[in-house]
Amino acid sequence: MSTPFASAQDGSAAKPAEPATIGLSPVEALACAFEDAVRLLFRPFDTQRWIKLTLVCLFLGGGTPTAALHWTLSTLPRDIRLSDLFIQVRQYISQNFLLILLVVALGLGLGLTGLYLRSVFRFVLVDSLVNQKVSLGPAWKAVRPLGQAYFFWLLAILASLGVVVSAAALAASAHWRAAPAPSLLPSLILMATLAAVVFAGLIVAVLITLTDDLVVPLMYAGRWSLPASWRQLAAKMRGEPGSFAIYLLLRFAVSVAVGVAVLLFLFPVLVGIFSGAIIAAALVVLALPLVGLVWVWKPLTLGLAVAGLLLLSGLLFVLLSAAGMPGQVFLQDFGLRFIASRFRSLEILRRPPRRPPGWHR
Repeated sequence: MSTPFASAQDGSAAKPAEPATIGLSPVEALACAFEDAVRLLFRPFDTQRWIKLTLVCLFLGGGTPTAALHWTLSTLPRDIRLSDLFIQVRQYISQNFLLILLVVALGLGLGLTGLYLRSVFRFVLVDSLVNQKVSLGPAWKAVRPLGQAYFFWLLAILASLGVVVSAAALAASAHWRAAPAPSLLPSLILMATLAAVVFAGLIVAVLITLTDDLVVPLMYAGRWSLPASWRQLAAKMRGEPGSFAIYLLLRFAVSVAVGVAVLLFLFPVLVGIFSGAIIAAALVVLALPLVGLVWVWKPLTLGLAVAGLLLLSGLLFVLLSAAGMPGQVFLQDFGLRFIASRFRSLEILRRPPRRPPGWHR
């Protein structure tokens, strides 16, 4: 991957780009993003390109696939005694302290790995949209330093949110215990704590959305640091508060619409997958007594159950990523189009190449 700003990778401070004089409105940017997505995905239709983009969107998270997965998990039937299963598993784990440490370490490692991949692949997606082609290897190598900077910023934001939530919970718990029994104070404390947590989560969600949609393209185009890109964006937001407010509202509405469309499209498939998995598990448990065996929770059966759940989860993530990929591409290009018209660095990258005189398709 090569850009007009690759020379900024030598470690010297990149000169901020001049803002473009004319910026697209959110509605105009949305229309342009739709045309870009159609051209990238369907003109012509390329199976390899779809597979590569699905792989990229698989690791992005926080978008349509994740929301769809949360919804589909809620459609599982409630009468399959999953609560009893979780109680038995928890009792087994509580008796094995080393296993608890292993699970915590594994979960933490997987979480950090997923967060790192999400950070780098966000820039890979922007690179694919800018160049209208998907080159995973070269793009990964070129944008990895930017992705690492974004990873540490995300880690700091999420860690700060965790500290705030924990401190709020401890403070609320202390006041709760100190409050007299016949009082409304505990309820008020609980409501205030929940409101504060929701507000903090909303602020973090808006920050991450703005960073994904608008700051990441600025970092990519100018090879600026994340704080420098945020300063550029903040200056532009102060000059156009109405346009950016409309962008956020429109972005939220489009994201919800894309999520609903994906769910409607995948609902029959997901019902079939869940039904098949439940039937297969029930057949295994019922068939064991016929050969003189009984399903007992022990390390081997616990491992088999975990492997089955991981296989099912992986299948769901791949399926949801493939179905949600066009929406991810569309939403990212929406932000790219909106911010590109306001900064000359991105405006140059988004400008179609000039054709020589006498050129014909």
